Amino acid sequence: MTQSKTQSARAYRRVAAAVDAVCAIAADADATTLDQVVDAVAAERGRPIEIADADLGPGVCGQRRYYPAKDIIVLASALPSRDHTLAHELGHIVFDHEGAPATEVTLEVSDDLIAYMLSQRAHQTALEDGENDQAEWEAETFAAMLMTRLRVFNSRGAGVSVLRFDEALG
Repeated sequence: MTQSKTQSARAYRRVAAAVDAVCAIAADADATTLDQVVDAVAAERGRPIEIADADLGPGVCGQRRYYPAKDIIVLASALPSRDHTLAHELGHIVFDHEGAPATEVTLEVSDDLIAYMLSQRAHQTALEDGENDQAEWEAETFAAMLMTRLRVFNSRGAGVSVLRFDEALG
């Protein structure tokens, strides 16, 4: 296996392990919605996570803001997918990403950008381009995995029992 494929496999395992840990925290807290999951993660960390809405710059859907005593996830006021953006920003908190000023990470949303973020090439580019791109890839992959897990267990009945069943299956 090449070094790139090995790094890619490790990165996916790292994100999957983080999603597993968050889902275990959610199950212990009987959290079945994403907002409840955020609260459960905050309680587990012993550090509040507040969620706020604001008018953000063009192309900015959300931000994680770190303060000495708390984290704040700021979501753009008119989001097409609030939960996905919330999960993405939660991913930054879970991975303890440092972040960057909003003016440095503002991107124009286009079909090419969406395709880029959803492709396998996104991860390879993240490995080549450095830590910030890797952080964005981790948060985006975390969000996709977490949202999939939440949809599955919420569509199959009592969320906590499904979470425990999924944990038993690995």
